[in-house]
Amino acid sequence: MATNTTFQSNLLSLQSNLLNFAYMLTSNRDDAYDLLQDTTLKALDNEDKYEAGTNFKGWVFTIMRNIFINNYRRGVRSATVIDTSDNLYQLNLSQDSGIESPEDSYTATEIMAAIKEFGEEYRKPFSMHIAGYKYEEIAEQMGLPVGTVKSRIFAARKKLQERFKDYR
Repeated sequence: MATNTTFQSNLLSLQSNLLNFAYMLTSNRDDAYDLLQDTTLKALDNEDKYEAGTNFKGWVFTIMRNIFINNYRRGVRSATVIDTSDNLYQLNLSQDSGIESPEDSYTATEIMAAIKEFGEEYRKPFSMHIAGYKYEEIAEQMGLPVGTVKSRIFAARKKLQERFKDYR
């Protein structure tokens, strides 16, 4: 485990990089500063969970990404509209009202079924990529060059785009 001073100095040295990443995620200066503050506090609170030898920068950036995702999901849940009107006004809106209907989107089941139809050489790297693995980690685990992994993930995306091209 890193010493307290080393941990804090490493965290301080990443603040500008973290702020840039936060701004990229939020596209809003105030939200980026809030995300940076939340990330810094969470990293400090979980200092005892950091293991020396682990990629510190990756660890902190993962904390930030997870906080952003959790905040986003929380916002989506709180923005969900439940129609309690007597005549179900919200449910009877026209299709071009801007509110998506279930017919307008594919389910995760349909997308996963399409991914399962890929050959192993495309399915495995693509599945790992959407699970959050980095290109280098996928390449190492599969024993392939990074360029090959990127190429296969790109090809898998193209196959999905072609399969679901009528979506929009």
